[in-house]
Order: sequence, then C-alpha cells, then structure tokens
Amino acid sequence: MKVDRKTEKRAQKLQELIEYHRKQYHEHDSPELSDDAYDSLLKELADLEANHPELRTGDSPILRIGGAPLASFQKVTHEVPQWSFDNAFDFEELKGWEEKMVRHLNREQGIHHAKLSFCAEHKIDGLKIILTYKEGKLVAAATRGDGTVGEDVTQNSKMIESIPLSLTKEVDCIVVGEVWLPESELERINREREQSGEALFANARNVAAGTMRQLDPKAVRARKLKVYIYDIDQWDGKVAEIGMPETQGEELSLLSKLGFAVNEHFLVCESVEEIEMYYKKWADKKRLLPYGVDGVVLKVNEKKYQDLLGYTAKAPRFGIAYKFPAVQTTTVVEDIVLQVGRTGVLTPVAKLRPVLIDGSTVSRATLHNEDEIQRLDVRVGDTVILQKAGDVIPDIVEVLTELRTGKEKPYRFPKIVAECGGDGSIERIPGQAAYRCIFKHSGAQQRRKLEYFVSKKAFAIDGLGKKIIEQLMEEGIVSSFDDIFTLKKEDIEHLEGFGEKSADKLLVSILKAQKVTLPRFLTALSIPQVGEETAEDLADAFSTLAHIRKATFEELENVDGVGPIVALSVLEWFHTPEHEKLIDRLLGVVSVHSHSAQKKEGVFAGLSFVLTGTLPTLSRDEAKQIIKKAGGDVQSAISSQTSFVLAGSDAGEKLTKANKIGVAVISEAEFFLKLKINA
Repeated sequence: MKVDRKTEKRAQKLQELIEYHRKQYHEHDSPELSDDAYDSLLKELADLEANHPELRTGDSPILRIGGAPLASFQKVTHEVPQWSFDNAFDFEELKGWEEKMVRHLNREQGIHHAKLSFCAEHKIDGLKIILTYKEGKLVAAATRGDGTVGEDVTQNSKMIESIPLSLTKEVDCIVVGEVWLPESELERINREREQSGEALFANARNVAAGTMRQLDPKAVRARKLKVYIYDIDQWDGKVAEIGMPETQGEELSLLSKLGFAVNEHFLVCESVEEIEMYYKKWADKKRLLPYGVDGVVLKVNEKKYQDLLGYTAKAPRFGIAYKFPAVQTTTVVEDIVLQVGRTGVLTPVAKLRPVLIDGSTVSRATLHNEDEIQRLDVRVGDTVILQKAGDVIPDIVEVLTELRTGKEKPYRFPKIVAECGGDGSIERIPGQAAYRCIFKHSGAQQRRKLEYFVSKKAFAIDGLGKKIIEQLMEEGIVSSFDDIFTLKKEDIEHLEGFGEKSADKLLVSILKAQKVTLPRFLTALSIPQVGEETAEDLADAFSTLAHIRKATFEELENVDGVGPIVALSVLEWFHTPEHEKLIDRLLGVVSVHSHSAQKKEGVFAGLSFVLTGTLPTLSRDEAKQIIKKAGGDVQSAISSQTSFVLAGSDAGEKLTKANKIGVAVISEAEFFLKLKINA
C-alpha cells in the first residue's frame, strides 16, 4: 500500500530532527534532549519505517551507531568494529528477544531448544572507550566514534586512575569500557563553576564525554573520571597461558584479575524472569548509585552462543539494552481542555495521544495556567516532550516545533466554562496566572472537594472513588462532607457496580474512617492554601481543632511554615458561617483525635525543607516521604528558619526568595549525598 503524504512528511521531519540531535549528543557532547525523549523519537521513526519499508533510506538514523570523530583529534580505525545495542522497553519485548535468539539458533545453526543464560550489568550513562594493550602495556585508547573510526584519546586516558597502564599479565588484548563521572564530582565541579560565574553542567555524562575530548591532558587529571571495563574484543593470552573465557561472567572475572575496574553489580541470570527481578531491583535503587544508569545491558552468557548468534547490520543479536521506564517521552497534543478544581481554580489539561511513560500509559498532562501555555507555545496538534515523576500527572516540558506542519491550533482561554455553574463566567485571580470560577459552589467544584475528602491524603475511605461520588451526587444522596457518614445500605446497593456485599464493605470502610487524625481532618476540608504540610504544621502548633477554630491571625501567622497569606485564608475559612456549621455537623458524625507533635529522629531531625521545581527522579510525594522518614519537616513556604530549598528544573519564585534571604539551595544529587553522609 502506497504511503500517504502525511506519513511521508512525518518520517522526513523525524529523520532530520533525530540526525540533528544525534550530532549534538555524539559529536558535540551537548545533548538538547534527554535520552528518553531521543529514544522515543527513534522508536516512532523505527515503527514508521517498519510499517512502510519504502521510507527507509541508506542514511536513516535507525541504521547509525554513533557519531563522526572530531576533527581536532587524530582519527583511529578500530581493529574490531564497535556496535550499539538494540533496546527493549518492557518484559514482553525482553521475552521476544530471547525467543528470537532461540529461533535463530534453531533455524540457522540446527540447535534445538537452546537453553540460554544471561549476564546482566548496569547500563552506565557515560562515554564508550576502547583500550589496546600489547604485552600487558597500554598502547592506545579511542572513543567509539561512528563504530568504524574513533578519536585517539590515549594521552587523556593515561590521566584516569582506574585505567591500568600495565596489566597483571603480559597479554595482548583490546578491551571495552565506559568512562563516567561520579555525581559527587559533578557537584564539586559545578560549585566551582558557579563561584567563577560559569554556566553549570547539566549532567555527569556531558562532563565525562567533554573531558575526554579536552586537548590538554592536565584538564582530564583535574576531573576524577572513572572507568568500568566490561568486554574483551580481542584476546591473545598465549604468553601468559590464559585462554579466552567461555562465559561473559568468567570474562568479567578475568578482567578484574588483570587489574581492570569492573562493576561489582553484574549478575548471571538463568532466565528472563531472573533478569526481570534484577531489573526491578535496580530501577528502584538507581538513584542511590554514584553514576547515572538508564537500564541494564544483557548479553547471552555462553560465548559459544554469542559467536553463533553474531550481529545484524547495527547490533549484536546476543545482546540488548533493557531500558528503565522513561520519565520523558514524546507524544502529540490532541486537545486542550479546562478542569475545575475543588477551590474553583481552572487548570488547563492537554489530552494526549496515549503513550507509555514511567511504567504506565498516560493520556493527559497538566499545563498549569495560561502563562505556561504561552511560555511553551503549546498548540493542539503539537509534538511535545512529556515528563513524569512518580505518581503525579505528567508535565509538558517542551514543544518540538521542528515537527510542526502548519495545521496546529493555538489555545485561547474561553470566557464561559459550563462546569463553573451559574452563568459559567470565569475571572483571572488578581496577582496570579490562574483563572477561577466566579460562582463558588458549582457541582464540579463540590465533586472535586468530595473526591479529595475521601482520598488517601484525607479520610482515606477505601472503595469510595470518583465514580461512586459522582453517582451519589447525581442521585442527590450526597452533597456535603457529612452526608458521607450518614449513608445507609439502601442508598448504596442499587448503584451501578454494587450489590449487598459490596455495599456492606463500603459501609465498614466509612465506619473505620469516622476516627481521624487532626492533620488529615484539616487536609480534607479543602481550605485554600492548606495542604498536607500546612495541616501538619497547624496540628503541631495547636494540638486540637477547637484551638485552631479560636486562633487569632497573629497566632496563625507565627506558626512555622505559615505566613500571612495562609494565616488569613485559614482565619477567613473558619469564621465563615457556612463553614462553622459544616464543622459542627462533621463533629456530630466523626471523631477528631487531638494531636501531639512527634519528636523527630533521623539524619534530618531538626531540619526543614521546601520543595520547588521538577526533580530529576523523585516525585514531590517521594521526596516528602524520604524527608519525613529521616526526621525532617517539609514546609510549603520559605522563611529565614528554612534549612534547605530542594530545587529541581523550572523552579520559580521560591528559588528566587531563597537566594534573596540566604536559604541554602540544594539539588536532588546533593540531597541524596547529605542523606548518605549522615546515615
């Protein structure tokens, strides 16, 4: 079937964009996209070319291995061609890789039902290096380059402590490894650059690659690069009477005995199920490692099978890179809609072409506010980079304008939003970039409030989710918080999805929730400016709900973590007659425990943190849990008493204020370093 013009044009634009970013990464050591986003573009192009082979040209980026060597270095032709690995992104693809190898051995080699084992290693985000030894002495070192020709970096390599100049045995060999920079060293270098007014490095991989391409070897010595060796490409051990190992695991052991640094975390696995256990373990623990790692590299352990499986035009059949779940990917914005929050604030949300990210399929991303839409210049129909951290709704971080066709549509905020109730009018909140409903009691707002009230952060009523709340509201059974605790079996069992047993189960959950802690109770009320941290701060300061209801503005303002804006919001909320009646009704059906501030123990005891921006690997909730578990406090507002501001990308006013009043600002890497040093 002839390919349509739209698909042909998309493939052409993808090829051009990927080629540009490939050069930025491999030849200039200045990537503009994350590895995840780049992989996502490659995968889309690979899928298009697989479905329409006529789209694949001889210079398609799908067929490339690395980048051309730099002109400033002497070029070296590799004795052994250098390959890159194909990727697997989930367990099904991993199993497919194994099955494909077994079929190949059966079909091409006549080996029936081959039982393969595998060597699993960390896929370190660094720079590939090829080292040549003659009679046990280092004689040459080169980068991968385009796989055929690399750059001579022999003198620079001699400046790296973990590259032995002499081996323990007089062997001739070519070995392959990864040059990497410890995260702690990146922090040190960036501190020095900040003090001298230089731009900061974005990540350790950039520094490692850029350092190896320094023309002055002394500059390499000044940065404490490290190398792990993981493969023997060529071997002659006759003089030392050492034969080539029969397995990948034995090869790593031999490399270690020869004096090379070998990553200790490799594991020989007997099945893909064992690989999956190894993979999940390090996906969870990767942030605790001293180097960046974006997956695991897998090779068939038996060398005889490696030789029989051989290579495709681009990659070894016997190896694959099993990538960790992407925290960034690319997709297309199909629409932009407004979502009414529990306080009436309108949040623009992008409806996306469904895409897998961080282990789950997502089809929505927050756009925050009108200013953010304008800053990103995001339009309906755009291809965008999506970022997800933990369980929070993903963010759009960049628009790939190079892939625009001219048919994309800019978004304009409407003046009327039906979900706002009343006449549906909206207004811009004074001094903010957000809009809100003018009518304060729309059904949409109340539904959001009720959903939040029963959520895990608040009353945590199991089995009472969004769909059931919506049904109860539509039937007129529930309209206020206290209505939930007066529900009867006959109110529930006729609802869609319910029966006698499920109705009983929900009523038991509601009964259990009638005893609640003070912080959870405050969180559940949807008081403007009061989230989990502020609720905890108020509970610590006042102990009982009665004391909070009577608190003056001055008493509220003096609470750690509560400033004048929050204090005024709390005061006004509790002194609104409608809310006073609501609290009285709630106290007739629930019991709120008095609260005693817990003595904090742990490495962060006595320290307070404010979070701002998007962290590289942690979600907000994950960071908060780590801080609290270590005895620290999390505050929503910065004051002179704040110990640290934990800042990620796109940090806003909080970062500015921290710098202004002299509060220490730390990155996620520095945060983990403090956690490890003090543990």
